[in-house]
Amino acid sequence: MSYLIKNARILGGEPTDLLIEDGKVAAIGAGLAGEGAEVVEADGLIALPGLVDLHTHLREPGREDAETVDTGTRAAALGGFTAVHAMANTNPVADTAGVVEQVWRLGREAGHCDVYPIGAVTVGLQGEQLAELGAMADSAARVRVFSDDGHCVSDPLLMRRALEYVKAFDGVVAQHAQDPRLTEDAQMNESELSGRLGLAGWPAVAEEAIIARDCLLTAHVGSRLHVCHVSTAGSVEIVRDAKRKGWNVTAEACPHHLILTDELAATYDPIYKVNPPLRSASDVEALRAGLADGTIDIVATDHAPHPHEDKDCEWAAAAFGMLGLETALSIVQHTMVDPGLIDWADVAERMSYAPARIGRVADHGQPIEVGGPANIVLYDPAATRTIVASESASLSRNTPYAGMDLPGRIEATFLRGRPTVLDGKLWEGDA
Repeated sequence: MSYLIKNARILGGEPTDLLIEDGKVAAIGAGLAGEGAEVVEADGLIALPGLVDLHTHLREPGREDAETVDTGTRAAALGGFTAVHAMANTNPVADTAGVVEQVWRLGREAGHCDVYPIGAVTVGLQGEQLAELGAMADSAARVRVFSDDGHCVSDPLLMRRALEYVKAFDGVVAQHAQDPRLTEDAQMNESELSGRLGLAGWPAVAEEAIIARDCLLTAHVGSRLHVCHVSTAGSVEIVRDAKRKGWNVTAEACPHHLILTDELAATYDPIYKVNPPLRSASDVEALRAGLADGTIDIVATDHAPHPHEDKDCEWAAAAFGMLGLETALSIVQHTMVDPGLIDWADVAERMSYAPARIGRVADHGQPIEVGGPANIVLYDPAATRTIVASESASLSRNTPYAGMDLPGRIEATFLRGRPTVLDGKLWEGDA
């Protein structure tokens, strides 16, 4: 099937037509005609390259009550994503070639977006011995990103060895920066508010100390470090300094850390419990500034689905994490584009080009140009929608945005020229 997209604004530019044939962009220009092509009217819509998420929890295998590869990638497609990287904290842990290949094949079978498994750094995420990094890299899944996300690789010698190992195949270690001793029993951002609420504080230095250490290690080894879910102003400064020195360090910010603050913990509603925790308004401001000036390279969702019972309980017993795939682009528009901090070309860089580069994904994160892959999102920035948790494609409902009015709506997502979303709904038609 071929598609003729009429009057789309590529990266927010002037309206033009796009002809999609055989999974590629066949032509771009005004007044195009495509014999037999299905016409997609895109008046007022922005065309972006398919979004790429470097930090998604799909839960399968092991926690199919929270999410499956199928349901998670449905949510991804509705969020404009054509590729996601699936974190390793499954059950069994994705620490062998067999498990990462299983996740990769489940993604191919689902077909809603491409799934790139992230391999664990250590066996069982236990932080005691390196996992089969080379075997995962050589597997059919071709793993290039390794992370113990949910756990910090706190042993500096083990972290050094991991950084050294991945150099052989141009891999990257994505660190969950959380000193375990400084965050024992921690529940929320350490502040005057945490004291008033009686919730154990999570100090900013617990994140910043690990980032500083790992920046030094990656410079020493000459490897690649990616910092997951940066959440504090101090962390932004450490990454900024590492980049000034020319060290090979990249970093991500999550949508929820760009909009929500620790004041929400005063509700004691576990929907706002996340790791790392929501921080202060000044931290939010610093993250936005860091994302705008390129200190923070990408936006990554940290989509973390949980079943109802894991969130519908008292704060201390509740699981950490929030949904993020279906709302990420709206949050970025609201916090970054509408205030004039970045434009739509910057959105493409931070949500498509850069995450694909960091993850070494060749077929995604490419400009919309003739001959290029037809991984395309059509987005209506003028729309407004009220978030309804029960309407999510995810199996879980733990969105912190329920009831909020957010800008923007994904109208269509194309994966290699095949629609996965049309008219704002999942496409179930033939390829």
